[in-house]
Amino acid sequence: MYVNCTERGGKLVSTTTTIRRLGDFVGQAVTVQGWLYNKRSSGKIQFLQVRDGTGLVQCVAVKAEVGEETFATCASLTQESSLRVTGLVRADDRAPGGYELTVQAVEAIQIAEEYPVSLKEHGVDFLLDHRHLWLRVPRQRALLKIRAEVERAVMNFLDGDGFTRVDPPVLTPSSCEDTTELFQTKYFDEEAYLTQSGQLYMEAVAMSLGKVYSLGPAFRAEKSKTRRHLIEFWMVEPEMAFCDHEENLRVQENLIVHVVNHVLEHCEPELHVLERDIDKLRAIQAPFPRMTYDEAITWLQQHDYDIKWGDDFGAPHETALAGQFDRPLFIERYPTAIKAFYMQPDPDRPEVALCADMLAPDGYGEIIGGSQRIHDYNLLKQRFEEHHLPQDTYAWYLDLRKYGSVPHAGFGLGLERTIAWLSGIEHIREAIGFPRMLYRLYP
Repeated sequence: MYVNCTERGGKLVSTTTTIRRLGDFVGQAVTVQGWLYNKRSSGKIQFLQVRDGTGLVQCVAVKAEVGEETFATCASLTQESSLRVTGLVRADDRAPGGYELTVQAVEAIQIAEEYPVSLKEHGVDFLLDHRHLWLRVPRQRALLKIRAEVERAVMNFLDGDGFTRVDPPVLTPSSCEDTTELFQTKYFDEEAYLTQSGQLYMEAVAMSLGKVYSLGPAFRAEKSKTRRHLIEFWMVEPEMAFCDHEENLRVQENLIVHVVNHVLEHCEPELHVLERDIDKLRAIQAPFPRMTYDEAITWLQQHDYDIKWGDDFGAPHETALAGQFDRPLFIERYPTAIKAFYMQPDPDRPEVALCADMLAPDGYGEIIGGSQRIHDYNLLKQRFEEHHLPQDTYAWYLDLRKYGSVPHAGFGLGLERTIAWLSGIEHIREAIGFPRMLYRLYP
């Protein structure tokens, strides 16, 4: 609800709006509520940079126009002080966002103490120790906005394609992938684990609803400190009944194109703050290039990488392979021996699986991993034996192959890696509000 600017009882009454909407009120008086980001003074003029969560605006206070009291209030404001500013909206192409406020009144809500995260260079450890305050700077705000829009785009795409969202448990009695360390906890008188993936549960609900997805946290106790890894991260995990390997790749490809286009449409100011090369994102169109694992190994060997068939790819290998293209690359049909137990072998060549990893350009690595799942009861039981998995723990998962089993497939999209790639940031730790890393649990 908006109220026109008038004098009422000796007080100025104006429209309260956000910085992002200032363009709707050029030539009118409005009130903006926010925090002081920065301030500078030029004698009898003070320039207040105010942020409100939607943007940044410069508010110009001229002493001769606002009076001694208001001018003194402006002078008393410290970095991150909360305030209300009332003023006339003026278009200015030189200003951030294209608009300025000519100050008429200022109300200080709370004068902040000396702010730890000042507008200078700080070390990473210092910034992470003060993550709760570091989030206020324009760069971090931009990343949080992009994260929100990526989540929105993913859900809009899947919801519009007939998927139903289902939330799997975070506490589980077993591992989804036996090659990864787990976080163990006591569940009353038995052991439980923090989930590393909701996939197995999503396979179960796919047999009820056909096409499903989850969006939630996952935990992997890998003692890794690379720029690509977090201990706690978020995944999007779709599963589809009556779906094969080819259809699985088609859904992944269309999803990524949709997300990129959504971010380009809704996050242009944030991408500008991050100095992201938007032309690179505009190049992300279907179809995506593909290589088989065999072709990738051959290419790496021809380019002097010390790797042989049966080895898994490391970060340098993925970076080199994806670096050939201006859009994500599918690497498909990895050896079954280096992939998870549930992946369907290629019927024409059982030593490789009907699986694929999607590698992002510019060194961001795998952003999606997926496969067709084993739907044959006897084959899955055999895989349990080969991987020494306790069948009593997985009895429910085997049941899915006894009662109306069908070919099905799915994938997991790592949210933070995807955001890091779309944003062009160096380290994945900035792609989530409060990163959990090998030596980082605070705040």
